[in-house]
Amino acid sequence: MDLFPLSELVEFLEANEVPRPITLRTNTLKTRRRDLAQALINRGVNLDPLGKWSKTGLVVYDSSVPIGATPEYLAGHYMLQGASSMLPVMALAPQEHERILDMCCAPGGKTSYIAQLMKNTGVILANDANAERLKSVVGNLHRLGVTNTIISHYDGRQFPKVVGGFDRVLLDAPCSGTGIISKDPAVKTNKDEKDILRCAHLQKELLLSAIDSVNAASKTGGYLVYCTCSIMVEENEWVVDYALKKRNVRLVPTGLDFGQEGFTRFRERRFHPTLRSTRRFYPHTHNMDGFFIAKFKKFSNSIPQSQTENSATSTPASLDLPDPKGQVTPKLENSNQPAKKAKVAVKTKQQLQKRQHPKKASFKKQNGISKGADSELSTVPSATKAQAFSTLQDSSQPAAKATVMREPKVTGKLKQQSPKPQSSKKVAFQKQNAPPKGMDTETSPVLSLSKTQATQKPENCVQPLGSSQGSEKVKQQLPEQPSTKAVFQKQNGRRKRLKTPTTSALGSSRPPPAKRRKSQSRGSS
Repeated sequence: MDLFPLSELVEFLEANEVPRPITLRTNTLKTRRRDLAQALINRGVNLDPLGKWSKTGLVVYDSSVPIGATPEYLAGHYMLQGASSMLPVMALAPQEHERILDMCCAPGGKTSYIAQLMKNTGVILANDANAERLKSVVGNLHRLGVTNTIISHYDGRQFPKVVGGFDRVLLDAPCSGTGIISKDPAVKTNKDEKDILRCAHLQKELLLSAIDSVNAASKTGGYLVYCTCSIMVEENEWVVDYALKKRNVRLVPTGLDFGQEGFTRFRERRFHPTLRSTRRFYPHTHNMDGFFIAKFKKFSNSIPQSQTENSATSTPASLDLPDPKGQVTPKLENSNQPAKKAKVAVKTKQQLQKRQHPKKASFKKQNGISKGADSELSTVPSATKAQAFSTLQDSSQPAAKATVMREPKVTGKLKQQSPKPQSSKKVAFQKQNAPPKGMDTETSPVLSLSKTQATQKPENCVQPLGSSQGSEKVKQQLPEQPSTKAVFQKQNGRRKRLKTPTTSALGSSRPPPAKRRKSQSRGSS
């Protein structure tokens, strides 16, 4: 409805219900049109010349004999071919001794027409992706006496890789068939917008491959003809405009003196102004199948550099092979994984260091200092720190040698140690009973024994701290210590509720009750 005015639309729809007249193309390799017309008239065929634009065509009105089984047909004097199918070959205008590619050749009508215009000279490469349809091509070429043609079975999208450097290329692209509804009425019902867009995508790929197969440096050629038996803009002007942007080609006049000009604007789309040189043919105006013809001239074999990346999406690799860009992006994503693994390794290493050095945590348990109170620790003199930590450093040895001694020389070592975030009391208790990761099972019991002794020293062994002068300073600066039972409950019961985020971060399953901890600590001691 957007293609035609309302009155013309009705004529187009009515013309689709009427069959097109039967037309013949004379095979000038074997006979002349005048001799063929006389022979068919003698057999009871009513015919006339096709038109002024064709020198070989005949239109058949009626016949008393089957037009496809006459002796002249079997001898290869003519070919049954629609009038619109002769136009692309006329626009291609092949010359003798050229190399020509017919990318979608079945059933061979246009190929044989090219051969007769070249007078069986040069080379024609007739290709089709459907092996079954190639059988009709072989039969027709043998019957018509074509000897300069090679038949190949390739996907047209692979063709620049197979062979290239042709003087001229004819691309009769597969399409939705909206111009031949009179031949195939099923098109009215079995084609929808998705099918048309799918055909348009395939046509863009084939057209780029066909352009790449043309040799722009050819002395006589460098031309390409693109045609479809469709009237849809999505399959015609849209595809041609796409090729103009992607390759170094330009549109030239087709050489046909009739037919309507192509669209330069349709709905919201705007096309290149040279699309006026393309030609459209309609059933209701030209009494032939709906057809579209565009002729390109390739002026450079190079592909525009700024558009090579975008052309990868329209090349045949986009359907069957992964996109070259798609192979790069996963590597970039996977390249972040080593960095993440390194961060995780650093965190686990820090956790292991915390587990291997529980002295600071046990010291905080003795004096009732919570996590994050590093500023309070900094107020305590270094001498008191050394005196308090001297008892804990020696406790890391086996239980037989765990004696309490006061060594003031340790202050230098303690100052060199960098302050690290302290773990909670609950985590310290779990570290006492669970061996840390990466440590042997032989050393873990010794560490657990020493840790439990270090935690029990505030309850049972208060005499070394009380006898030293540093302990008096600690008592003055820190609040009074409650009884041993209250200290134990404070360490294992009440502080536990405040430090649940740290335990969840280390992935502990569940916190054991206070009584259970007390029994475990006594049993381990």
